[in-house]
Amino acid sequence: MDFKTNLDALPAIDRLSGLDVIKDNEVIHHIPAVAGKLGSLRVYNALAAQFNGKLDRTSAQKGVEIFAEHSADAKQNPNKHPNIDLLFDVINNDLTYKLQPIEK
Repeated sequence: MDFKTNLDALPAIDRLSGLDVIKDNEVIHHIPAVAGKLGSLRVYNALAAQFNGKLDRTSAQKGVEIFAEHSADAKQNPNKHPNIDLLFDVINNDLTYKLQPIEK
């Protein structure tokens, strides 16, 4: 499936102002609820819900699958898609982070 189809199946994010990725109680990455980032916010929010707020190798792999064709583009163009690059980093380095959706 393509990203748009996958995205349409994910929960709404109307109640969110963003999402933080946290390591050792420190925000290491933030996805704001702004144009151009809403798809990523929706993916990460869905991962937080499905995996109890945990971003690890398993949940990151699911995120890569949801991003579909954008994941292939991210592999070909490092730094073009920082939210996908983070998923690759988690997978490649067996990292674990906490996902914290931020309510409005």
